[in-house]
Amino acid sequence: MAKRVLLINGHPDPRSSTFIGALADAYAAGAKTGGHEVRRLDIGALDIDFLHSAAEFTEAPRDAAMKAAQDDISWAQHVVFIFPLWLAAPPAKLKAFLEQTFRYGFALPKESKGFPRGLLGGRSARVIATMGMPGLIYRLWFGAAGLRALESGVLRLSGFSPVRRTILGGMGAMNPEIAAKHIKAVADLGRQAL
Repeated sequence: MAKRVLLINGHPDPRSSTFIGALADAYAAGAKTGGHEVRRLDIGALDIDFLHSAAEFTEAPRDAAMKAAQDDISWAQHVVFIFPLWLAAPPAKLKAFLEQTFRYGFALPKESKGFPRGLLGGRSARVIATMGMPGLIYRLWFGAAGLRALESGVLRLSGFSPVRRTILGGMGAMNPEIAAKHIKAVADLGRQAL
């Protein structure tokens, strides 16, 4: 069954020549081959301001690009985040994007009794993260804490289910064969909209 897919390239570098850019291109191409409709946001190309108060988090974004991003998230049935891990977590610009878009009134109710029910149910997500260290070390030694915060503290809390992850480690030692293998695997995920 065809899905509406929003692909978010979370690399803060606006150049499309990054490996993250190549992975995003591969996912998008795979999804289109699979008959899915794809929209794409490139975080590096957006001018994203940081939130400065708790009060701001309860207001609708004033920036037109952030409002458009919320429209894209609302449109999507499946949202894919592809980004490098920096200091064991998503880059700050991606975090600023999440704060701007996943606000109260959009992702979470402004008021709720008890545990809040996310407002973005009916959507699935995939998190694809690259890192210099081996992925196994990140999962075992660090407990994948930076990814768990995004997956549980943002996506699942907002109603996304299921939330799946792909960790691509050892980027510093990557050779062309391994890069091609990763690109093919991500294209296959796109084809299935997983």
